[in-house]
Amino acid sequence: MQSINPASGDVLQSYAPVSDAEALAAAEAAHEAFSDWRDVGFEARAALMQRAAAVLEDECERYARLISDEMGKVLTEARSEVEKCAWVCRYYAERAHEFLADEPVETDAAESFVSFQPIGVVLAVMPWNFPFWQVFRFAAPALMAGNVALLKHASNVPGCSLMIEEVFEKAGFPPNVFRSLLISSSQVAALIELPIVRAVTLTGSTNAGKAVAEKAGAFMKKTVLELGGSDAYLILEDADLEAASEICVKSRMINAGQSCIAAKRFIVVEAVHDEFLRRVKERMAALKMGDPLDESVDLGPQARVDLRDELHQQVVASVSAGAKLWLGGEVPEQAGAWYPPTLLADVVPGMPAYDEELFGPVAAVIKVKDEAEAIEVANSTVFGLGAAVFTRDEARGRLIAREKLDAGACFVNSFVASDPRLPFGGVKDSGYGRELSWFGIREFVNIKAVSVGT
Repeated sequence: MQSINPASGDVLQSYAPVSDAEALAAAEAAHEAFSDWRDVGFEARAALMQRAAAVLEDECERYARLISDEMGKVLTEARSEVEKCAWVCRYYAERAHEFLADEPVETDAAESFVSFQPIGVVLAVMPWNFPFWQVFRFAAPALMAGNVALLKHASNVPGCSLMIEEVFEKAGFPPNVFRSLLISSSQVAALIELPIVRAVTLTGSTNAGKAVAEKAGAFMKKTVLELGGSDAYLILEDADLEAASEICVKSRMINAGQSCIAAKRFIVVEAVHDEFLRRVKERMAALKMGDPLDESVDLGPQARVDLRDELHQQVVASVSAGAKLWLGGEVPEQAGAWYPPTLLADVVPGMPAYDEELFGPVAAVIKVKDEAEAIEVANSTVFGLGAAVFTRDEARGRLIAREKLDAGACFVNSFVASDPRLPFGGVKDSGYGRELSWFGIREFVNIKAVSVGT
């Protein structure tokens, strides 16, 4: 298993993969660790989780550099990612005991209450695009709930996978409460089949989610799936175009466009379409692409050459079908997985830019007649992860966000972002279940009814 720098194509390091037997042994060791960890009180768990946050902060520069080296994220964004991981650790360290406190219920019994008990080994299949954050947003609540975790990380970020295990080791967590396994996707099924693995969480593509859901369903395992997205940003006729264009471009270009909740479809009412398009082009053209370790750059390379090539083919196919290329769209003649900020207009159904997720720095602009058509187009996708609406009338925006948009997170005059205090997840082909907030920590617990006496 190799770690390859996407900015240069150079091999950073090679790692020995974990065999099937070693993976099964790790699962057994995690199960044994669970028998003790489940009895550790919230106060002791919280102290360890606070230490994990401190480790992340103390080692932020080293971890951020590794993220940049392995998947190309610009260093400033990589630092922010590590800092956000510390935040989620502290959030659950401080709140888990409240979220999982017994809840009394009045019944005919002398006493009735609902208790939230850990279930055991949780297997996490995680992606490369936010290699620390995606893991910690599952691990912090899972461990604070008393579960133990096995991590199967993306194959192109093995160093990040092992470093995350190091964080928990340095924080003083007991052995085998959190394990990183350098295994391939083909080895996941055998772990799901194990009776001691009680649940699976996956962040990744819709196809990967469907495969894991099928396997987990066959073995009656609880799953939480956070899958792809094609987030619609609605620009209404009364939007502040200066603010909207700035926010939309920022959202589209975060992590070089490699985010499930990035703005991917700009759905613009025709009255302001041309002016919005002009402003977006101007902002995108001003972005600087370059060495992710150079803190003056705005975006680095794509994570892998094959992913860059797939994105380029989607752009080429869209242009061939009639989309207008306003910016970018050409593969640079240099080593690495580079792709420039790209802007497509006149995007209509039947084009990859309209129908598929574009996982990179490519914005698709769709012109619509009015608010009603904007909402219809926004919802006419198999995805439903996030969405945003821009209007000077906040009451109008609130109504659209609350009642009209079919997505798991809807924002008004801002870009969609994950926050430990808010539930995160999608509908339709964007998955099911929720991470973060109190909803997330209750996904992998036994919600147990207890009744005493009559």
